[in-house]
Amino acid sequence: MISSMLPAAKSVLVVCAHPDDESFGLGGVLSALVDHGADATVLCFTRGEASTLHATLRDLAMVRAEELARAAKVLGVLRSELLDYADGHLAEQPLAELTAHVRRIAEEMDTDLILAFDEGGITGHRDHVQATHAAVAAATSCGVPVLAWAILDEVADALNSEFDAGFVGRSESELGFRIPVDRTLQSAAIKCHLSQSGSNPVLRRRLELTGGFEYLRWLTPPSTS
Repeated sequence: MISSMLPAAKSVLVVCAHPDDESFGLGGVLSALVDHGADATVLCFTRGEASTLHATLRDLAMVRAEELARAAKVLGVLRSELLDYADGHLAEQPLAELTAHVRRIAEEMDTDLILAFDEGGITGHRDHVQATHAAVAAATSCGVPVLAWAILDEVADALNSEFDAGFVGRSESELGFRIPVDRTLQSAAIKCHLSQSGSNPVLRRRLELTGGFEYLRWLTPPSTS
């Protein structure tokens, strides 16, 4: 049975690969969790310097760090930590090293829920996939559940057809949650990432296709003991 209720959390840790993942992908769910009383922390592994959507003449890594800081504030995030791993090469980094970062922050913030991209990374990006692997590995070792943001097969199929993209979807039977979201804060956070959102038809189309709902699934479920 698919649920329309967010799981309860006092302290949520968002684990992502690039500045803007916390807003473009996870912003609707993150703002809902904060609205329900959760403290939020964001861990981002790269500065996104390899993006081809660099609508700026300034150093892109610096610009995207500033954009993340602004977006985090809009979303009500208490703490954001931006690491310096090379954009596009996260999958080449030792998983144990990445996992240690997740576990460190989870312990510091007394995290009781980790939020990440679904397996397959939503877009198929290897950085997204590796960030999720690190989230799951850390969660498994410290007993924290991992909730994954996912998209429906039909949304992925439409985006792949229209944009020749590599989105990875799920059937509704694979998903555990269908959450109504207010996209007000997410939209404001997206605008903070102007270098990436100024000309991004794929993002606009995905939000149009998903409407006022997001889908989630457990990657590591809460303990029943």
